[in-house]
Amino acid sequence: MSAADSSDGPGSRFDRVTAAVVAISVLALAARFVGLGTRPVHWDEARVGYWSLRFLDTGAFEYRPVAGGPFLYVVERHVLGLADATDATARAVVAVIGGLSPLVALLFRRRASSTSSPSRDRLDDIETVAMSLLLAVSPALLYYGRFLRGDLPLAVFGLVVVGCVVRLLDTDDATVARRARYLGAAALAFAAATSAFFVGYLVCWLAAAALTVDQHRLVGAGADAREHVTAAIERLRGSTRSALGAVGLFLLVHLYFYAPRTDGTIQPSLATVEAAFVGALRKFYGVRVVGRRQGGEHQLLPYLSAHVETLLAASVVVIGLAAVGFLVDRYGRGKTRTVIAFHAYWAGASLLVFPIITEESAAWLSVHTVAPAVIPAAAAVGLLVRYVSDSLDRDDAVGVTVAALIALAIAGQLGVAVMGTAYGPTTPENPLVHHAQPADDLDPFVTDVSAAIAGNEGVDVLFYGSTFVANYDDDPDRPPASDAWGNRLPLPWYLERIGAETGGVRDASGLERMDSRPPVVVADVSQRSALSARLPGYEASTYRLSLWDREVVVFVRA
Repeated sequence: MSAADSSDGPGSRFDRVTAAVVAISVLALAARFVGLGTRPVHWDEARVGYWSLRFLDTGAFEYRPVAGGPFLYVVERHVLGLADATDATARAVVAVIGGLSPLVALLFRRRASSTSSPSRDRLDDIETVAMSLLLAVSPALLYYGRFLRGDLPLAVFGLVVVGCVVRLLDTDDATVARRARYLGAAALAFAAATSAFFVGYLVCWLAAAALTVDQHRLVGAGADAREHVTAAIERLRGSTRSALGAVGLFLLVHLYFYAPRTDGTIQPSLATVEAAFVGALRKFYGVRVVGRRQGGEHQLLPYLSAHVETLLAASVVVIGLAAVGFLVDRYGRGKTRTVIAFHAYWAGASLLVFPIITEESAAWLSVHTVAPAVIPAAAAVGLLVRYVSDSLDRDDAVGVTVAALIALAIAGQLGVAVMGTAYGPTTPENPLVHHAQPADDLDPFVTDVSAAIAGNEGVDVLFYGSTFVANYDDDPDRPPASDAWGNRLPLPWYLERIGAETGGVRDASGLERMDSRPPVVVADVSQRSALSARLPGYEASTYRLSLWDREVVVFVRA
C-alpha cells in the first residue's frame, strides 16, 4: 500500500488522518493559549483593545481605515463584553483562529473516493498532516497567533478561501460543492474585514493564478489550458441559485462588519447600506491610496530586504522546505501539481507585494509569506517521509540514517526558532518582535494604579507634558487620535481596562492650576526631577514602553 493510500480513507468511520489533524489543532490551541497574557501588549494591540472597549462602552462604531479592518473591533466587543478585559482575553480571538488553522489542511487533502481527476493534484495523507503541523508550529504563525492584529486571521481566512476553491474544483457532489461555495464566500468576506492587506491577497492570487496557468501550458497542456480554465470557472460558479446564494452571503457578512453602529446596533436603512459598501470603499481609497500618494511612499529595497531578513531569521525552515517542495514538484519526474505551484507562486508574489503596499516595515509581514508557503513545504516533508519509507523497504541503513539526520536538523531548527521567537524574550534580538513592543512588564503598573485610584473622584491618571497632551481638544473615543495620544500607548488600554479617568496638562502651570493632585501622574522620563519637587509624597517608577526610545515615569501617591 502506498503512502498516499495508507489511511482508512476520508469517508471511513475512523479516519486516522482527520484524527491526526484534529489532534494537532488541539495542540496548536494549547500552544497559543499557554502564557497568552504574559507579554505586555504592543502599541497596535493596545489600539485595537482600547477602541474595542470604547465601542463596548459607547455602542458607537464606524469603519475607519486608519485603524485597520473592522473584524477584530466587532468581535472583540462581544468577547470583552462576556469576559474580563485582560491581555489574554483580548488576544483569545486571534489565538482561537490560529489554533484552529491546522484544520484548513483537510480542504487540500486528496480524496480517495473521488472520481474527479483534479483530486489527484492535491495533497496526499502525509502531506496533509505535514501541512497541519506546519500551520501549528511555524514560528511566525505561532507568534502572531498570540498577537492582537488582523494579519493571522487574514492569512487563515485566505487559506480557507483557496481551500474551498480546491474543494469546488474536485467534487462532483452538489451538496459538497454548495457547502464549499458558501464557506468560501463567508471566508472571503471575513478576510476582507480583517485588514487592508486583503488587497495584497487579491493581487497575489491573480499573479499566482496567471503563473500557474502559464506553467500548466508550458509543461504540455498546450491549447487545453484555456479549456481547463473555462471548466474551472464553471465549477466555481455552479448553478445560478447557488452562485446568488454565495454572493448574498458575502454581502451579508460584509454588511455586518462594515455597517456603522449606534447604541451597539445596526440601523436598517439605505444610509447604513451605503456606508457599509460605497462609504467604506470611499474611505479606504481616500486613506490608503490618496493618503499614500500625499507622502506615504517609501523605497522598496529597504522594506524588501527587511522582509527577507525576517523570513530567514525566523522562518528559514518553512521557506527552505517550500523551495524544495516547489522545485521537485516542478522539475521532477512526476506530473506537476497546480496546488503546489499556485501556493509557491503566491508566496513568491508576497515577497514583493507586501513590502510595496505596507506603510511600515514590520515582522508581521512574514505571516503573509509563510502561510501560503506551508503547502509546498508540506510537499517537501512528504518527499522526506517517502524516502525513509522506501529506504526501510530496501533495508538501506545509510538512507534511513541520512533522512533521520535531515529530519532531526529540521525539527531542531524549527524548535529553536519557536522557543526563540514565540516564547522568546521581547528584546531586539528576537526577529519577530517589533520596536513598539514594551520592554518592561506592565503588570506592576496596573496593580499600583488600581490601588491608588480606588475611591478617588475626578481625574485618576494625569498625563503631563506636550509629549502626551495635544494643544487642542483630543477625543480618542474613536480613531484617528492625535500623535500625543498615540505617544501614551499602550497605557490607554490598561487604564481603560481598570476604568481610570484620564486627563492631561501640557506644563507646570497647568499642574499648578489644578485644585488637587490626581493619585497618578505619568510623564516622560526626562521630567522626573522637575516633577519630583512638585509631587511630594508620591513614589516614582519608570517603565520602558518600547524596545527603545520610549520611557515614562509614573508617580503614584503613597
